[in-house]
Amino acid sequence: MVERAMCDVLVIGGGPAGSTIATQLVRQGRSVVMLEKDHHPRFHIGESLLPGNVALFDKLGVREQIDRIGMPKFGIEFVPQEGPERSYVDFAEGWDPSKGQAWQVRRSDMDEILFRHAGQQGALTLEGAQVRQVTFDKDGADVIAQMEDGSQRQWRARFVVDASGRDTLLANQFKTKHKNDRHNSTALFGHFRHARRLPGKREGNISICWFEHGWFWFIPLADGTTSVGAVCWAYYLKARDKPLKDYFFDTLKLCPELHDRLKDAELVDDKVHATGNFSYSSDRATGERYLMIGDAYTFIDPMFSSGVFLAMQAGFDGAELVATALDRPADYPAARTAFEERMRVGPRDYSWFIYRSTNPTIRDMFMHPKNIFKVKQGLMSLLAADIHHGPAYRQSLRMFKVVYYFVSLTHPVRSWRGWRRRRVNIADHGKLRGETIQT
Repeated sequence: MVERAMCDVLVIGGGPAGSTIATQLVRQGRSVVMLEKDHHPRFHIGESLLPGNVALFDKLGVREQIDRIGMPKFGIEFVPQEGPERSYVDFAEGWDPSKGQAWQVRRSDMDEILFRHAGQQGALTLEGAQVRQVTFDKDGADVIAQMEDGSQRQWRARFVVDASGRDTLLANQFKTKHKNDRHNSTALFGHFRHARRLPGKREGNISICWFEHGWFWFIPLADGTTSVGAVCWAYYLKARDKPLKDYFFDTLKLCPELHDRLKDAELVDDKVHATGNFSYSSDRATGERYLMIGDAYTFIDPMFSSGVFLAMQAGFDGAELVATALDRPADYPAARTAFEERMRVGPRDYSWFIYRSTNPTIRDMFMHPKNIFKVKQGLMSLLAADIHHGPAYRQSLRMFKVVYYFVSLTHPVRSWRGWRRRRVNIADHGKLRGETIQT
């Protein structure tokens, strides 16, 4: 019989969401166990951070460590499919100019910093521990994990946090996970040495480059490598008729500017990765004795690099919710409702733009940003992850949408064609596996 250990909270997953909430819960004086199926450092895509992360790193006490591994990032470059035109926007142009800088990071390094920090703060952190079963009752949950040596360990927890990422352990168990029918994208990506970067202060900025089948990211890292990926409509990757690496390089040629930046570059380890079925969400983020945060709750297209921020912010908010559940259970129902609404704010704000990112009107507004009705300040606050700024931000974001709809109505044929094309692009033309493929 497997011996059962006790803890206040068991956290499934040792990524940014899990490590953040584990740290905060330990600081509340709780016994916390965090189980990570892999070993740090482990590969993870999603290197671009937002200024909203800076305050969270400060609160955790790891900002200096992140700064040492990070490439300073002050804004975004937008690149059209063809032509010499460029648009450069800075985070400091938002409602809060102090939120003007973030970093590009190698996620394997950043995630390990957060994981080790949680252990140093007092969480019991175990790697190579794959959670196989979670059984709930009115008082808590029994969690069984399989260790890499084949043995099993079991815990009795008063509360469970699912931060299992795209494994979405509890959402799968409760059958609450749904594919996002309003978005259907895939990605192929690799890392390069000797890519040509932007000059001066803009060297670390992310570049978003549009092409016929989606958009590219270009993310410079502090170690001299550059992460380059294509987020494309699912039909495009399903149509692949050659080895993945060859297909990726053919795709890069569809963006002349990006192709030129990589003409003297070399692919690190000769590897290209692909992943499919990007966007999904769960019906709910909470239950009587559990909550789901980060990618375990929802995943949206990474166009605006919001993933790490939303995961970590949910870790801070989730720690307060757990405290309510354990210490003030009578207040928990109301706290759950408020938490659920807060969890929807970020994905809702970012998704509105993501759903329209291929529309000519949005592209024009990104390429020629104007501050009529303070809409640029609203946009830059969104891109800086200052999404809880307050009424001024909300009003400017609403006005951005008003301007968008007005411009769309003044170009009805172009707008209709853009809408129609997107409807065709998000159609599910067969299935593509969601795991990573390497070649």
